[in-house]
Amino acid sequence: MDELAIEAQGKMEKSIEALKNSLSTLRTGRASPALLSGVMVDYYGEKTPINQISSISVPEPRQLLIKPYDKNDIKNIISAISSSDLGINPINEGNVIRLIIPALTEERRKEIAKQAKKYGEETKVAIRNVRRDYMDFLKNDDEYSEDLRKRIETDIQKVTDESTKKVDAILMEKEKEIMSV
Repeated sequence: MDELAIEAQGKMEKSIEALKNSLSTLRTGRASPALLSGVMVDYYGEKTPINQISSISVPEPRQLLIKPYDKNDIKNIISAISSSDLGINPINEGNVIRLIIPALTEERRKEIAKQAKKYGEETKVAIRNVRRDYMDFLKNDDEYSEDLRKRIETDIQKVTDESTKKVDAILMEKEKEIMSV
């Protein structure tokens, strides 16, 4: 495989990694510390990720336990979680915060699955944009012979197809996880 195709593949892999990160923040029926990755807490005037000022554990499949390193941060953490779009009410237990993840309704599961598909489509668009950029580069560069250009275009198309299949597989797995009760 040509180095241009390998370079394109690397960029497509980065898009797939970004998709995995986005999907990990989606709520499924189970509790996961990644659920709180987007929650920013006001920490001495700075917006700080919740996992940097506390430890997050999963004592039960539908519970998260947040233990701040400094118990004076509890009020800020509770207000950050309450104001986020998670739809979970934090329970203050003195020096820890307990989050009980409610079971998802069928309607909510479908909404989350739609969100996952949206992330997948955005990733596919990013992959196609990488392909387009490399194809344009090949067309505009006179350094390559016609045969070599065709071979590289074929390699880039193969890499694009493989990446798209990976995205579809990741989405199917996530949708299965979301829709399982």
